[in-house]
Amino acid sequence: MAQAHPPQQFPFARHSAGHAPLRRPGSIRRTTSIDSDWPDGLGQPWEMIGRARDLLTPFGAEEARVLATGQFRIMASPIREILSIAASTDHPRLQEMVGVRAGGASRAALAEKLGDLKGTPLYQLLDDYAGASLVAGWIWSRWSDDWMIRAQRSGTRSTAGKGGVMTDVCTGFAAGASSLHDDGTGNTVDQSYAEVGPLEHPDDALSWHPMPFQQGPQKRRSRRIDLWREDGLIKVDAGFQDSGSNPGGGRTAIHEYRLFAEVDEATGTLAALQVLPLILPFRECPGASVKASRLVGEKVQDFRDIVLGRLAGTMGCTHLNDVLRALADVPALARMLP
Repeated sequence: MAQAHPPQQFPFARHSAGHAPLRRPGSIRRTTSIDSDWPDGLGQPWEMIGRARDLLTPFGAEEARVLATGQFRIMASPIREILSIAASTDHPRLQEMVGVRAGGASRAALAEKLGDLKGTPLYQLLDDYAGASLVAGWIWSRWSDDWMIRAQRSGTRSTAGKGGVMTDVCTGFAAGASSLHDDGTGNTVDQSYAEVGPLEHPDDALSWHPMPFQQGPQKRRSRRIDLWREDGLIKVDAGFQDSGSNPGGGRTAIHEYRLFAEVDEATGTLAALQVLPLILPFRECPGASVKASRLVGEKVQDFRDIVLGRLAGTMGCTHLNDVLRALADVPALARMLP
């Protein structure tokens, strides 16, 4: 396969935060990953494997302890329907997710059928299926110049936006943005990316749950949430990245955010928030980061429900919204802090 042409560069920096920070004593770290692979090629059903772990790092000499894990295996259709599903928790209603399409429909079905799993690593993974499947096919652009033509010939069609029209679906696709063609479809030619290194800290074998080496057109959505107590607050340091393997043997990222938050432990409300846009495809995308401050004062446990309303359309970024929604589990995780 021929490698795609280098992307056009825009005048704002794109730099990864690099590997995970060292774990703090007295903290909990949740890490998740969703890997996508196309065993039968572009335009065919693809396999998604989700992995997650909650790890407690105690004070003193006590060893780190795994609090919970989660895993799923989903076969997804070219239009992001769940064709088959298996999970580490064999929930009695899990198979009712078969036939559901990713997006608002999958999140609604998840809340209805598997809502009793909320707060667990598995629920976070399943909630993230919507966003991970939306971005997954992008990795083929790193491996083939004609990837979009091949996808169209195989019958794949975009499920993003409004019938493929992306105008005003988010900050990066606001009317008049560099991300749009005149007809409102997405401008994939001018997207820009960045080379990234491993997420695992070289001096900490437990910095992430085990993740397999990827090669060929394989995509990964990864997420890290660290939390600890300090001065009556729950401090949060979170990272998020959409990346995949490239023909040079390294990895390329299309989305990366770093987030710092403070949560009032007594009230469960968001007291402070800082969002750092690190790697994003269009020059308009970082604008969503400052708008996220609209959530300050809200109860964090409600973020899965309120973020999409407060930061809808051009007020938000689809992927930053996912970063923020994942904070809904922080209060539950905080109750397990030493």
